[in-house]
Amino acid sequence: MKAVSVREIRKELNTLSSQELQELCLRLSRFKKENKELLTYLLFESHHESDYIASVKLYVDEEFESINRNSIFYIRKSVRKILRNVKKFVRYSGNKETEVELLLYFCKQLKAFRPSISRSAQLQNLYNRQLELAKKIISTLHEDLQYDYNLMLEDL
Repeated sequence: MKAVSVREIRKELNTLSSQELQELCLRLSRFKKENKELLTYLLFESHHESDYIASVKLYVDEEFESINRNSIFYIRKSVRKILRNVKKFVRYSGNKETEVELLLYFCKQLKAFRPSISRSAQLQNLYNRQLELAKKIISTLHEDLQYDYNLMLEDL
């Protein structure tokens, strides 16, 4: 089965009643965890972006605490998992300020992580790539926000 374009989906959704739309959303939420997470964000958390950011930061803290520190292999694997989930949460938001704030927080937690990431070239490269990505996104924001985030970036 080939998927149709977003344009065609939008046209078809315009023809449906609100009850049919509700049924479609509920059915969609049953298939993938990401669909359910996105619907949760859109319905409950999108109106309170600061609370959403705080909850993602709490998630990052918990995940960093639960990392198996016995081997650098497990550390790298866990850090990549945390970053993948942070980027997924950023995609839900679609807000550049949220993206910068969460990336900088991830980098801060990674830098403070013990044992130090300097023992692993892969972790150091991952850290540097996220800092560069944050710099790139910061350059697209409003000047006041750029100043604030650049101060945070200099601390890292």
